[in-house]
Amino acid sequence: MSAPWPSSSDAPEHRSGASTPEEYIQPRTPHTSTFESPLLSPDSRDQSTSSRSNTRSSSLGTNFVSSPLNPNSTHGVRSRPASRGSTYFNRIASEESQALAGSYGSIGGQRGSMVLYRLAAEDNNEHLAPPKAFHNRDSVLSSSGDSIFSLSSDSKYPSGTVTGLRGFVPYAYDPEVDKDAPDDDDDILHTPEYDPKRLSYWSKRGFLNVGVLVLLIAAILTLFLCYPLLDFFRNEKRNVAITANVRINGTGQAPVLFQMPQLIDPETPDDAKTRTGFDGQDYELVFSDEFNTDGRTFYPGDDPYWEAVDLWYGSTADLEWYDPKQVYTKGGALQIVMDQADPTTNHNLSYVSGMLQSWNKFCFTSGYIEVSMTLPGPNSNTQGYWPGAWTMGNLGRPGYRATTDGTWPYSYDSCDVGTFPNQTYPDGSGPAAALHSDQSRSKYNFELSWLPGQRLSACTCPGEEHPGPSNTVGRGVPEIDILEAEKNKSTGGVGQVVSQSAQFAPFTHDYLYGNDTQDAWWIYDPSITRPNTYKGSAIQQAVSALTTLPDDMFQGSGAVFTTLGFEYWANPQNRDEGFITWQVDGKPSVRLGASSMGPDTGPDGSQVSQRLIPEEPMSIILNLGISNNWQTIDLSTMIFPAIMQIDYVRVYQRKGSTNIGCDPPDYPTANYINSHPEAYSNPNLTYWSQPGADSAGYPWPKNSAYAGGC
Repeated sequence: MSAPWPSSSDAPEHRSGASTPEEYIQPRTPHTSTFESPLLSPDSRDQSTSSRSNTRSSSLGTNFVSSPLNPNSTHGVRSRPASRGSTYFNRIASEESQALAGSYGSIGGQRGSMVLYRLAAEDNNEHLAPPKAFHNRDSVLSSSGDSIFSLSSDSKYPSGTVTGLRGFVPYAYDPEVDKDAPDDDDDILHTPEYDPKRLSYWSKRGFLNVGVLVLLIAAILTLFLCYPLLDFFRNEKRNVAITANVRINGTGQAPVLFQMPQLIDPETPDDAKTRTGFDGQDYELVFSDEFNTDGRTFYPGDDPYWEAVDLWYGSTADLEWYDPKQVYTKGGALQIVMDQADPTTNHNLSYVSGMLQSWNKFCFTSGYIEVSMTLPGPNSNTQGYWPGAWTMGNLGRPGYRATTDGTWPYSYDSCDVGTFPNQTYPDGSGPAAALHSDQSRSKYNFELSWLPGQRLSACTCPGEEHPGPSNTVGRGVPEIDILEAEKNKSTGGVGQVVSQSAQFAPFTHDYLYGNDTQDAWWIYDPSITRPNTYKGSAIQQAVSALTTLPDDMFQGSGAVFTTLGFEYWANPQNRDEGFITWQVDGKPSVRLGASSMGPDTGPDGSQVSQRLIPEEPMSIILNLGISNNWQTIDLSTMIFPAIMQIDYVRVYQRKGSTNIGCDPPDYPTANYINSHPEAYSNPNLTYWSQPGADSAGYPWPKNSAYAGGC
C-alpha cells in the first residue's frame, strides 16, 4: 500500500547562490492508508530504496484541506523574497514532515486527512520504518529565518542510522470515512436506546441524579431554615431569662474576668443556688458572698458590694465607734470585732467595733436573705452586746441621720393625716389616738408620734423635690431585721433570744397590729417563739417576735454557725399578697401578712391607711454594737475582743421575678441621692431642713393635704 522510502541519492540538490521559489521541490504526500494499512509496510524495511519518481505530483486533490497534523499541501514550500545580495536556501521542513512525508506520495481525493500513530502489533511483528537519513546534517540557517541553529542530536529524528527496531506505526486517518460508522460499544457517553421518538427519558442514572439533588436541597433547607427555628423554640425560655442580664452572652455564658465583681460568689455550693420558699415558690440565688478569701478589707473602695463605715451611730446613742479596721475576713468567715478602747484616742468612746453595709452598692426588692453566723460572748447568758443583721431602704444611708429624717421607717403610699407631722391635724385637734397613747412613754409625753411627717409622701406638691417615679408615689426608708440578739428577759428565762421585726410608719393607735387571723400573724412553734411585748414608741412601730437561740452558736460555747433570715414578697399591683416570714436555724419562726398592717380608721383609730410590706430597694447591714438603749450592759458576762462571725450572706428571689439593684425604674434613688450630697456624705448632720449647724439645709417638700397646700 505504501511506497518504499526513497534513496538518499534522490534527494534534491541544494544549490548555493541565488534561487527562486519555483526551484523548491513540491512536498510528497503519503499514499492512502488506514489504521490496518499504515503508510509504511512491514516489509518496506527489507526493500532497497528505489529511485525517486521522475514524475512528481504537483498537487493533491482540489478538495484537500490541510491540517496541523498533515503538512502536505497543494502548494509549494513557502519562501520569502530574497533581498538584494542575499542567498536563497531551501527551507528545512519540520522533522515530522521530513520523517513522514518525505516519500509517501499523494493522497488523492482525501479531505481533512490526519496522520495518526498506533503501536506496532505484536502478532504481525510490525516495526516502524526509520526516517530518511540526513547524513548528520545540522541546520545553522534557514532562508525563512525560522531556524537559526539546531543540532542533529537535539532532534526527535536525528540524522544518521536509526537503531530502534519497534515503535509507533503512522497511518493516515480521514474522519469522513467513519462518520456513518456505528458507535463504539465502549462509548459510555452514548446511549443508543434513547430514541428521539420516545416520550419518556427516565433512567436509573437520571432518577439517582434527581434524588441526590433533592436530598442536597433538603439538607440545605434543614441546616439554614429548620435547625435555626428548632433551636429558637427550644432555647426560648433560656434566651428570655438572660436577655436583661448584661453580664450573660447569647449562649448563656457568664465571663469570669480578672478582678471583676460577681454577684454570685464562685465558691457558693451548687446545691445552695436554688431553694423552695416557705411560700412554696421556687427561688434562685441572685447574690452571695462566702467570705472564704482571707485578708479582705472593706475600707471605702475596697469592695464592689460592701463598705465598712467610719462613724458614730448616734441614732441609738451607741457606746462604740465604728472603724473599718474592725471588719475583715479570716478563717473563711467575715470577722466583726468589738474591743475596748481608750476614749482619748477613740472619739471619746470606750469601745470600737465594726459595721458593714451594702448601701447604694447592692440592693434587692422582695426575696429571701439568709446569713450564717455566730454571736459574741462566752456563752448564751452574755448580756450587753447588740449584734444585728438587717435591711433598710436605700433612700436612707445607715448612720447618716439627715437622710432618715422624715423617711424612716415610712412605708406608706396614701395622702392623708398619716403623712402629717406627729400624725395630727394642722390645728392640733386630733385624731385623739395621736394626741395620747397609753403605750407611748413619758419622755414622749405619751404622744403617739414624734415623727416630722413623711417627707417624700404621695401628697408632695408638683415641682417639689421627690425621687419619683412621680410626686404621687409615697416613698420612704422601711426596715426589716434579720436579727437583733439579746438576753432572755422573760421571768425565769435563760439564754439568748433573737428579735425578728419590721418597723413601720405611720402608726396605728397604741401601736397595735392585726393578729386575729393566721394570714395576718402566725407563730410556727410557740414553744420557742413568742410575740414581743414591745410594739413601738413615738419614733417607730415595731412588729416582732422573740425566738430562743441555740446555746452553741456563741463565741465561747462552740461558735457553731447558725442560719437566720427572712423571706418577703411585695407586689405593688396587688398589695394584699405581701408578707414577711422569718426563720431561725433553718426553720420558719413567724409570719406577718399585709393585713396585719391594715387601715386604722375606726372611732378610736389614728385614721391612717394601709402600711405596706416594703416595696423599696433594700440594702444590707451587718454590725456589732453596744448601747444602753438596747439592754442592760453587764460587763461580767462579756469578753473582749468580742467577735461576731458571718460565714456567708445569700439572697434569693422567685424564679422569673429577679429585682436587684439600688436604682430600679419603679423606685429610683440614684438621682435623688446625687442631688443631695451634703446629707448623704456627712454623718454629723441630724436634720434635713431645720435651721442649725446639724442640718443639711435642704427645703422640706410641700404637702398638698397640709395647711396651705401647694
